[in-house]
Amino acid sequence: MSSLPSSNPDFSLSAYDYHLPSEQIAQNPAVPRDSSRLLVVDAFPNIRHEIFRALPEQLKANDLLVLNNTRVIPARLYGNRVGGGKAEVLLLEELRPDRWLALVKPGKRLKSGARIEFGSPELISLQAQVLEVDEATGGRILQFELPTGQPLVAVLAQLGQVPLPPYITQSQAEPEQYQTVYGDRPGSAAAPTAGLHFTPELLARLQAQGISRAFVTLHVGVGTFRPVEAENITAHQMHGEWVEVPLQTVEKVQQTKARGGRVIAVGTTAARSLEGASQGGTLVPYCGKTELFIYPGYRWRTVDGLITNFHLPKSSLLMLVSALVGRQRLMDLYEMAIAKHYRFYSFGDAMLILPEARHEIVSP
Repeated sequence: MSSLPSSNPDFSLSAYDYHLPSEQIAQNPAVPRDSSRLLVVDAFPNIRHEIFRALPEQLKANDLLVLNNTRVIPARLYGNRVGGGKAEVLLLEELRPDRWLALVKPGKRLKSGARIEFGSPELISLQAQVLEVDEATGGRILQFELPTGQPLVAVLAQLGQVPLPPYITQSQAEPEQYQTVYGDRPGSAAAPTAGLHFTPELLARLQAQGISRAFVTLHVGVGTFRPVEAENITAHQMHGEWVEVPLQTVEKVQQTKARGGRVIAVGTTAARSLEGASQGGTLVPYCGKTELFIYPGYRWRTVDGLITNFHLPKSSLLMLVSALVGRQRLMDLYEMAIAKHYRFYSFGDAMLILPEARHEIVSP
């Protein structure tokens, strides 16, 4: 797309800021999952306040839900630096077998060649060596040395912790509550949170109503939660994240469109996956990295509607949703949601943006 004028407020980072009272940052998930609130955004000016379990009544037969089936791994590790001092590691992305991009505290003291030990020799011992500093993220490239015969995923299950976001500080949630009920592809550093609201019973009701589902995989990493810092957001560079859009999903999307159904992405990661695989003009099977940054002015190719949580100020996720519904309308909706005490962020409430609500700014 061609760039819009730099004076356009949709390109200003400060235009995506808002104040959220700290008590509206959800610290625990709704129980049951589908009892969270759902803000339904229809054709302007129509909105509805529902409960998430009412989702089947908001959709139509022949619609298709596309969900991200990634599963969060125990990506947080606590260890000791060889030579003294503690270290905290958050695994972000597997670069090759046993080699990971990671955020490390304290990063400044961990130069190339530094070593970290995890666990204990009498139980299980794991070591990692810092190979280099990743300038793009400020992270470290770690090479793990594993106990004989054990894959890293097995060791992480014993030594690692499922990482909750830093704004969740008082949670009593069990690790499984930060997983979707359908996630079966381990590799993510964070949950695709729009999917946390689904229960097996709700999925069965959707299917009984003629609403199909398909899956993509995007392992959430630094690209999703890295903050946007450039005041002109068009200067922001997304870090690549691994995505897979299988042939079966492409065929389901094509069948849905052919029979007049609508493609509803469950979460911004599912939306990025579908649109990343549509950059040639139409959706095709794809497996690889996507660096797609979606913000107002983006021309949507596959996604018709979106289910999403409420996102952090000045985040790329907020900009993606703005590209679908319009920045000013989205910020107005956020202001209203705050006034009505919706719960925000990963364990918070959800929003359904129906296709009739779409507001695209088409570049000249």
